[in-house]
Amino acid sequence: MAGAPVLYNGLGPAPRPSALPAPAVPAAVDVAIVGGGVVGLSVGWRLARRGLAVAVFDAGAAGGGTSSAATGMLAAAAEHEPGGDALLDLARESLALWPAFRDALEADADAAIDYWAKGTLVVAVGRDEVDRLRARHALQLRAGLDARWLGASALRELEPGLRPNVAGGILCPGDHQVDPRLTVAALRAAFLRRGGLLVEGAAVEALDMAGGAVVGLVAAGRPCRAGTVVLASGAAAASGGLLPAGLNLPLRPLKGQSMALRARPQFGRNQPLPIDHVVWTAEVHIAPKSDGRMIVGATMEEAGFDPHVTAGGLYALLEGVRRALPGVEEMAVEGVWAGFRPTTEDDAPVLGGSAVPGLAFAAGHHRNGYLLAPVTAQALETWIVDGAVAGAATGFGIGRFQRPTGG
Repeated sequence: MAGAPVLYNGLGPAPRPSALPAPAVPAAVDVAIVGGGVVGLSVGWRLARRGLAVAVFDAGAAGGGTSSAATGMLAAAAEHEPGGDALLDLARESLALWPAFRDALEADADAAIDYWAKGTLVVAVGRDEVDRLRARHALQLRAGLDARWLGASALRELEPGLRPNVAGGILCPGDHQVDPRLTVAALRAAFLRRGGLLVEGAAVEALDMAGGAVVGLVAAGRPCRAGTVVLASGAAAASGGLLPAGLNLPLRPLKGQSMALRARPQFGRNQPLPIDHVVWTAEVHIAPKSDGRMIVGATMEEAGFDPHVTAGGLYALLEGVRRALPGVEEMAVEGVWAGFRPTTEDDAPVLGGSAVPGLAFAAGHHRNGYLLAPVTAQALETWIVDGAVAGAATGFGIGRFQRPTGG
């Protein structure tokens, strides 16, 4: 399955298509969504809540691809980079949507998603990193973000487990996080409870075209008519041969390797995690979870769909986390994996319709799939139900990538 992560140890791999029951492909739906990750399930769930007949198609198990390999950060402030003002507006809008999105999701799924609102710390490990981080802080302040500079003593008072050579940092109190595994499980349950159809183990082989419009798709050798088809299949959205001729979607996989650590019991007692906030360094992101795991990610590699965990990748993760948190040296390695960020030319998503009637996109979220899930679902919901994308999402259509033809 192209784009699926390789998982080792306690995290467990997603079921392969051959291990799933034969898919029941519906004859017709209002909306067919290609891709059952956090984005596809979010869009499907919100549309099902509006009373539409929705089917989500996934070549494997829904939520078992890159969505299961993510860290779950909702980091609008910490992620802000030079030239990213438009994306920041989209991220802020989505972060503001998250509390209501969470409440509705947990109610529909009857399950919690481990939503943490403790903030993110971006730290300088050593004096030589302080100037770089000061420049980042100045950028955040110019953008009007709530980002607070903390000196070394204030940082260690907040997180005593940090190394003594941590020289300063930024507290982004509005940046939150969720547990990816719980979130995709909740989305799956909520989608099904709202009447959605989940077609797993069914690779989408082609779009059904008529008169220059998309009128459905073919999955597992069987047709499904649809008023709208949404491509939400992550890094594979541009590589499966589904794009109609003339549509340009510059989307590539950006490989990331990650690991899960867990404190080992000592003297018959469970040990606390060494941090209570999400911590970023120049090398790694470290996210503690309520179940006792600590997720460390992620490398950034131009490696195509190579799914292998490498010695170099694991060394970079271990060295990166060890430089910030000496306590990790006694923690158990629970799992390691590789996944694929769906990345466009401008690191921003593609949302809404296209020049081809009946075809829409919810793709290219780079490393912000969880952060942008609510605003993506809202954008596709308003486009499909109301006929137009609204708010900050209006600037993120596929039209920005289309090349003029002719002369």
